Amino acid sequence: MPAMNAFYAQSGGVTAVINASACGVIETARKHKNKIANVYAGRNGIIGALTEDLIDTNRESAATIAALRYMPGGAFGSARYKLKGIEENRAEYERLIEVFKAHNIGYFFYNGGNDSMDTAHKVSLISKKLGFPVAAIGIPKTVDNDLPVTDTCPGFGSVAKYVAVSTREAAMDVASMAETSTKVFIMEVMGRHAGWIAAAGGLAGENPEDAPHIILFPEVPFQQKAFLARVKYCVEHYGYCVIVVSEGAQYADGRFLAEAGTRDAFGHAQLGGVAPVVAQMVRDNLGYKYHYAIADYLQRSARHIASAVDVKQAYAVGKEAVRLALAGKTAVMPVIKRVSDKPYRWKIESAKLSRIANKEKMLPKSYIRKDGFGITAAGRRYLEPLIKGEDYPPYFKGLPKYAKLKGVSVKQKLKQKFVV
Repeated sequence: MPAMNAFYAQSGGVTAVINASACGVIETARKHKNKIANVYAGRNGIIGALTEDLIDTNRESAATIAALRYMPGGAFGSARYKLKGIEENRAEYERLIEVFKAHNIGYFFYNGGNDSMDTAHKVSLISKKLGFPVAAIGIPKTVDNDLPVTDTCPGFGSVAKYVAVSTREAAMDVASMAETSTKVFIMEVMGRHAGWIAAAGGLAGENPEDAPHIILFPEVPFQQKAFLARVKYCVEHYGYCVIVVSEGAQYADGRFLAEAGTRDAFGHAQLGGVAPVVAQMVRDNLGYKYHYAIADYLQRSARHIASAVDVKQAYAVGKEAVRLALAGKTAVMPVIKRVSDKPYRWKIESAKLSRIANKEKMLPKSYIRKDGFGITAAGRRYLEPLIKGEDYPPYFKGLPKYAKLKGVSVKQKLKQKFVV
């Protein structure tokens, strides 16, 4: 059987290590030229497939592809674009298969989160129905760490490391000025429904008096009275109070503390910044001077402080995705299985996309303290191994040196254009 081509796309919010997965895919595919002739990357994710805007990765040198391992962001461009159900949006799926046929693409690697795994699953189904079977493999990626089945998600370990380090350093700053200045510092982190990233902030402290003194999780209904009482206690006993708050912190009735009233491309509520909301509560009720920071893109793009464990796992799932496809698998995703905590050991297995698509893994109750304001010993045991090790990018003139891709386009073959 003649070699076919592969299509790789990045989806949704990017991470500090998503390109390490791309590196794993492309480097592994290049070792199997007898089965995978080329890897085409979608420019701006799945949109690149729909519009037949493909990047020829064969035009990139081995050194450039290797350098993907160190690059933050999405090297080929990502997109928040969700394909709806097959029956209600059949035209888009038919267009995908039409593009795959035109470019002899028999392998589909989709690097993303919950919604992306759903798309990969649907592509595997529709390709069979349309008589052009494509091996559809999902590659896990999300800083939120909320994909089920896999022990952790590539991208999370590096965000966790950034948040833990930033919390510890900011706390030292606040502590040194608390006597005459700021009493309360609030750090807002990502996490719409699952509090994994907020929990990682808890690694910054090891003793009761250490920051962060309060963590606000999406899983724990926010109670203003208890929260303010805890802030007051910390300031009076420790001299200051450091708070890590998840963007998805919400009241008992499900209302987000900071819902902006709009929705993103995936239909998720757009959150408008919870840190200033919490800060206002503190000032209005307790009168303390405060500062807040919103980590936002900084936490997910901080490749300079990436977790070495995270980088290795990101590369490993990309490599395994190709192995699974070449073994004849489809509608599956490589997953990370924890073998032991101490020493930390892990391996790669696989799981059906139907077990993962559109499902969220919440922070277990056993990881949250009984008072709802911190992590337990079990939570610490889970989190600590994921942030270990450094994997610095190369530096030049004091700044990280990142490779630049040529991004050569593949010649289009279809006459009919597609507008997204």
